[in-house]
Amino acid sequence: MMTTLDTTNNYETISLDIEVLLHASEAPLTATMLKKHLSLSDKELQSALEVLQARLNKSALSLHKSASGYRLQIADRYSALIQRVFPQRQERLSQALLETVSVIAYKQPVTRSDIEYVRGVTLSSGILRQLFDKGWIVEKGHRDTLGRPALLHTTPQFLDAFGLSDLNELPPMPDLNQLHISA
Repeated sequence: MMTTLDTTNNYETISLDIEVLLHASEAPLTATMLKKHLSLSDKELQSALEVLQARLNKSALSLHKSASGYRLQIADRYSALIQRVFPQRQERLSQALLETVSVIAYKQPVTRSDIEYVRGVTLSSGILRQLFDKGWIVEKGHRDTLGRPALLHTTPQFLDAFGLSDLNELPPMPDLNQLHISA
């Protein structure tokens, strides 16, 4: 008969195995992959991840779940130190690119003309090309209307880039009618 102590030690061992795999992997690992390679049930995986998270809370690393799976990353509290010691030129995203990907994320599926309508300006092909090149958007189907325009959707790479597990984690849209914009 397994005691609570045996179970705890077992989850500690499994959590170490998960940590090793996450360190060794170049990409996030899905729950399915972890369960398969470690022969775990859903409950065992969840318990081991909780043990790993508790142990990492006392370290410089954190366990992060993104759209592509689980990964280890440096805890947010160390970001200022990292930026000070390793100043890197941050990639600047243009206002037009951010507005475009925001429309796609919040309103998907959308067409190019939908984006132009919401933004009130013509959409540059360069903006869409950048989003496709980053792997942040894909075409999935066509609207059944004149010209059959492509329907645009965000991808798991978009979610990963912004540290999201799914679109439900996007911040709520502000009520634009309540915003007082002065020109």
